[in-house]
Amino acid sequence: MIRVLVAKPGLDGHDRGAKVIARALRDAGMEVIYTGLHQTPDQIVEAALSEDVDVLAISILSGAHPTLVPRIMALLRENGMDDILVLLGGIIPDEDVSAMLDVGVHKVYGPGTDTQEIVEYIKQHAGER
Repeated sequence: MIRVLVAKPGLDGHDRGAKVIARALRDAGMEVIYTGLHQTPDQIVEAALSEDVDVLAISILSGAHPTLVPRIMALLRENGMDDILVLLGGIIPDEDVSAMLDVGVHKVYGPGTDTQEIVEYIKQHAGER
């Protein structure tokens, strides 16, 4: 079974999208762990490590992704977790997508993405890692 950690880093207090994704992934047969709001990069990586997840799905709406995502990716590498599939969703301006991919995020999803598209991507790529 694919294990997914859905994480909400930083001060972003909006989690409706994260909960929609979590439910869609559960409905698709995945085991989902949701961190809740206001998690630090350290807390997210610690949870990913302790839960032994295959996928880390990060949701950010606050605009803090240029700071928080590189830190999360660095912590994953420092902890030998380079094999985790990392997805980023939320309000990510088009001009920031390539920077997120450059730090190691595998795929970036914006508002309105069909949840089935995310489910299929995870099913296709989580097993490769």
